[in-house]
Amino acid sequence: MTLNELDIYFKSFLHPENFVSDPSRNGIQIQNEKPDETQITKIAFAVDACETTALKAAEEGAQLLFVHHGLFWGGCEVISGNFYKRVSAFIKNNLALYASHLPLDANNPYGNNYGLAARIGLKKLESFGAWRGMEIGCKGELEKPLTVEQLAEKVLNPGEKPVCVLPFGKEKIKTVGIVSGGAGEDVDQAVAENLDAYITGEVGHEQYHFVKESGINLIAGGHYQTETVGVNLVRQKVIKELGIDTVFIDVPTGL
Repeated sequence: MTLNELDIYFKSFLHPENFVSDPSRNGIQIQNEKPDETQITKIAFAVDACETTALKAAEEGAQLLFVHHGLFWGGCEVISGNFYKRVSAFIKNNLALYASHLPLDANNPYGNNYGLAARIGLKKLESFGAWRGMEIGCKGELEKPLTVEQLAEKVLNPGEKPVCVLPFGKEKIKTVGIVSGGAGEDVDQAVAENLDAYITGEVGHEQYHFVKESGINLIAGGHYQTETVGVNLVRQKVIKELGIDTVFIDVPTGL
């Protein structure tokens, strides 16, 4: 498939048109030299678009890098300094860049939040977590009540540890809300819906006392760790449906 054909394919299930308030430039952010002709034989997947992931993708022989966090966020950027290094790593290697931000957070079943819900066995799923009028997370019920420690173990891959756990809620958790990444401040929506626990990527100092006073459990699994989910689910879909060779480029930040 060509880059432009892949653009149609990704849009067919990610539906970026439903996320017009997303500051990310969802879709093709950097094209290759011949987007209507060059056949994409290998796609690299990563959480972040940066010099490191671009160079590693090129080393792996990929012609396209699919990411959650792209390079362009609304306004025009001056291509200088570190931003020049990032952009030039793509152009010098004829490597295309495709980004899916909120569409990949919200997608059911290939997004970060529904992917995390499936990982912990959450049922009776509903949309949850409004941002700029768009609901990007999900909420539901566990089949079997869990302690916050047990839930934290299920959230991440083996060997990964959450950045922070605030065990200020019920000892046995039944209802859970999920918004991956940098959504610590949205814990107030979980409190408003009387959920037992809230799972996100990172939480700030300013949320600590609110969480404690509200009597809710919060698991911050790490911005990076909670957002490897969606790109890998899309990767598996590509392998199954298109048969294109893929590689996941893991560049954890620890944050």
